[in-house]
Amino acid sequence: MTKKTDKDAPRESSSWTGPAAIAGAAIGSAALAAALLYSSRRKERAEKAKPKPPIDPIETD
Repeated sequence: MTKKTDKDAPRESSSWTGPAAIAGAAIGSAALAAALLYSSRRKERAEKAKPKPPIDPIETD
C-alpha cells in the first residue's frame, strides 16, 4: 500500500485559493498606492505651512 500525497489527490475545480491570492494582491497594491498618495500629499501640505522668511520693510524718513 502506498501513501497518498497532495500531488496524488485530484484538484477540486471549486478551489478558491487562486482567486483569494489575486484578491489579496489587488488589495495590497491598492493599499500601497493609497499610502504613497497620502504621504506625498502630507509632505506638500507641510511645505506650504512653513512660514515664509520676513521681508525687510522699506525704510523711510
